[in-house]
Amino acid sequence: MQELVEYNLVTQAPIIATGLSRSFGTGDNAIKAVDGVDLEVHQGEIFGFLGPNGAGKSTTVRMLTTLLKPSAGTAFVAGYDVVKDADKVRRSIGVALQDAAIDPLMTGRELLTLQAVLYGLSKVAGKNRGEELLERVGLTAAADRRVGTYSGGMRRRLDLALSLVHEPTVLFLDEPTTGLDPMSRLTLWEEVKRLNAGGTTVLLTTQYLEEADQLADRIAIIDHGHIVRQGAPRELKALVGSPTLSISVASSETDEARSILARFGDLRPTSEGTLGVGLARGAEDVAAVIRALDEAGLKVRHLELDEPSLDDVFAEATGYRLEGADAANKPTESEAAPEEKKSRRGRK
Repeated sequence: MQELVEYNLVTQAPIIATGLSRSFGTGDNAIKAVDGVDLEVHQGEIFGFLGPNGAGKSTTVRMLTTLLKPSAGTAFVAGYDVVKDADKVRRSIGVALQDAAIDPLMTGRELLTLQAVLYGLSKVAGKNRGEELLERVGLTAAADRRVGTYSGGMRRRLDLALSLVHEPTVLFLDEPTTGLDPMSRLTLWEEVKRLNAGGTTVLLTTQYLEEADQLADRIAIIDHGHIVRQGAPRELKALVGSPTLSISVASSETDEARSILARFGDLRPTSEGTLGVGLARGAEDVAAVIRALDEAGLKVRHLELDEPSLDDVFAEATGYRLEGADAANKPTESEAAPEEKKSRRGRK
């Protein structure tokens, strides 16, 4: 009876992970790619899973979608244990992975027909569903072209359509817009919003801060296999507090400028070649900072005042910016997991 009670509790949310961990290798050579992740994704929300390559995003998704078995911890997706009820999980979810293999010699329509057969749809139902999805993702005109002739954006939209054939209740999108042009990215964003408006729960992994800010109801930031922040984007940005003033000076003057900035607030990580400080009074403090730098004989080449962003949240949580980092300073998950070979961006 106790087991039944626990099972009913976890089915209240489409995705629940507790202490989820995954190691690669054995003994002293073992590398823990994901270390004790706790997640709860609510019904009908878009949940953003944010972090650089190598942080553990894709490995976590692979465990939640039954492609990898956890080394420790538990996870329930669509009400089913990802280890004990893997088949039921697979029939309940849609998955569009970044490295999905799509046969380039088949047409879009043929691939959708095949997917319908694999999920047990009748010939008529499969045909109707395929036509509906082709229209939904804007590929009707290209339906009979070989996929090898599709652009990157078209392939991503087809992959999304394939993941929706069986009308899943939970959809996993693993960096769906990586490498897409701005227009294709916006098109995919709109489709994700439409899916979510129809009741589909979405877990979206991304490296793009703007994407998470635009789409996600809540986000989790993962770093070194640990969840370091979790909550609604606006709440996390509010916790950062004051705006960030970023300045650039001559490289020979960096240390002196940093010392002066520290008198006005907390120093913050910024992009390469700039220095950052949090200003409690925002624009009111800018003139005083510039005056202090000028009195010290330092010439400011560029300055910019930014309200708190998800990048500030990431920097406050991890000590470095998500965009543009030195891989040598940060261990990569790719050493342990061959499926994640992109280098980690280094800290600033």
